[in-house]
Amino acid sequence: MKKIGILFGKERSFPEAFVERVNAKNEKGITAEFVSIDKVVQARPTDYAVIIDRISQDVPFYRAFLKNAAACGTAVINNPFWWSADEKFFNNVLAEQIGVPVPKTVLLPSKVHPDDTSSESFMNLAFPLDWEGIFEHIGFPAFMKPFAGGGWKNVYKLESQGEFFEKYSETGQLVMMLQEAIDFTAYFRCYCIGQKYVKIMHYEPRNPHHLRYEANHDVSEEMLATIHDYTLKLNLALGYDFNTVEFAIKDGVPYAIDFCNPAPDADVNSVGAENFEWVVETMATYAIERAKEQKDNKNNLSWGGFIKDSVSSSAKKTRTSTAKKKK
Repeated sequence: MKKIGILFGKERSFPEAFVERVNAKNEKGITAEFVSIDKVVQARPTDYAVIIDRISQDVPFYRAFLKNAAACGTAVINNPFWWSADEKFFNNVLAEQIGVPVPKTVLLPSKVHPDDTSSESFMNLAFPLDWEGIFEHIGFPAFMKPFAGGGWKNVYKLESQGEFFEKYSETGQLVMMLQEAIDFTAYFRCYCIGQKYVKIMHYEPRNPHHLRYEANHDVSEEMLATIHDYTLKLNLALGYDFNTVEFAIKDGVPYAIDFCNPAPDADVNSVGAENFEWVVETMATYAIERAKEQKDNKNNLSWGGFIKDSVSSSAKKTRTSTAKKKK
């Protein structure tokens, strides 16, 4: 019997519906349940062929547990090693490299020195920074947000340089990024599951939270097709099997605004019944697919194009170097 587990925190509607849906499909030799952990012994496999991770971004113990499970053969969704390495600023860098439009963005050092450091730790960092060059590149209004992390936390909309310095002084040890504000005419949030299934949702981030999915933007089928393709392109490059991508449309260009959401909102009370049904059914189908493919004591993780291309390039250099030495 292959078990599919879901690891979660406070949320209830999605985990409960997911487990119920997988079991209702009556796939021979496959069952689903809430993950149960009574001890974590290094290099010892878990009982799960697949684990859906909804909480390890907030619980380091769970992240370490999932890495151990993945190393021993569990297919963890999403890949805990890549999730640990990824952040929003790098997301933007990769998006530019694969041809997906993103807002202009600049990385900022933390306003307050990290613990156990002093001014002597930053001999390589110019002081002051080229603030005029940064502001000229980004322009105002602008958004300042953490370079990593999820949710609408520590996000500022700034109208001027003076307001920037006022708010920047509040950010403490957070590493921030300053980003061009996109004055959009339409906005979409897209679920992407398994790097192949996409659900485009009309979204209005300026509405109160419970009304954000009650939107209906008038855009062409061509624009929706472009958004669909960009969603797949980003997730194939990043390697996420469960993620959301947000697009802001300005002057006919879909800008990817936020696409590092590996534990995306899937609560029925916020996403609505139709979107909830899609994500429950699609994730159940995909998790069963992964369970059938899973091989004990093998690497069953998904890796994105960025990592796979890097490994391929490194392997090619190694083969070339070895061949030269043999001559």
